[in-house]
Amino acid sequence: MGVDYYNILKVNRNATEDDLKKSYKRLAMRWHPDKNPDIKKREAEAKFKQISEAYDVLSDPQKRQIYDAYGEEALKSGNVPPPPSAGASHFRFHPRDADDIFAEFFGASDGVGGGRGRGFGETFGRNPYTDAASHQPRKIPPVEKNLSFSLEELYSGSKRKMKISRTVLDAYGKPTTVEEILIIDIKPGWKKGTKITFPEKGNQDPGTIAGDLIFLVDEKPHATYKRDGNDLLINQKVSLMDALTGMTLNLTMLDGRLLTIPVTDIVKTGDEMVVENEGMPISKERGKKGNLRILFDVKFPSRLTAEQKSDLRRVLGRS
Repeated sequence: MGVDYYNILKVNRNATEDDLKKSYKRLAMRWHPDKNPDIKKREAEAKFKQISEAYDVLSDPQKRQIYDAYGEEALKSGNVPPPPSAGASHFRFHPRDADDIFAEFFGASDGVGGGRGRGFGETFGRNPYTDAASHQPRKIPPVEKNLSFSLEELYSGSKRKMKISRTVLDAYGKPTTVEEILIIDIKPGWKKGTKITFPEKGNQDPGTIAGDLIFLVDEKPHATYKRDGNDLLINQKVSLMDALTGMTLNLTMLDGRLLTIPVTDIVKTGDEMVVENEGMPISKERGKKGNLRILFDVKFPSRLTAEQKSDLRRVLGRS
């Protein structure tokens, strides 16, 4: 591949636009010739030009794509294989001047190419991170899509593959449709409204940066349980006899476990029983869960015989 632009700019091959900017700012500040006078002047000039060329290539989607696919020699010679069903390639490499790139970030200075405006000391007296000129391509607004998960999936966590189709620019700057498989990794305890962001996986128009693709977690209704924050709620109907004499509840939890809960106290409609640490996992506190809250609804008999009424008066009258 020849020159390793990623190594020169101290970034990895998946570096984003922000990564490139931060690295360029840091290295340009360090190696600007005006900051390295006398003995380091020649070394600084060469290093400064390398840094600028690396940023020029990697920050340009078309140049970067050609460089990644065919290397530095093909990029600079223009000897790039044409796309299918096309004629000879018309790509030509036009490197940007190092001082022009530097001026976009920090304003004009007396740089490598000679005096063009303010001197180095005046330029660097300002904060380069707040005074940088804004000449970057516009980023497409993000696309948000709802993605529904069952309460069981949100309890235990899950992975889901999503096939997406989007418009991007090819090596020649022309829009083309590509398909990708995204892996969505749901963590136990994630709530409705949680955002899963895939940076720059949206559509791209000429002269722009691709937008982000955002999935919003949604919850499917559950037949037995209802979620309330980190708690799980269940409405439990019980007979009058069980409400008065006690019972044992057998509940199937979201992970398939059978939970046996003895109820020894008398309960009435509206009473709530709390079972600690049997709710939803708390995503930010590993190993911890919310509570299971059982809401009782006592079902009264529709009619009683005379004998049953007599027995009840006799038993309850003694209490």
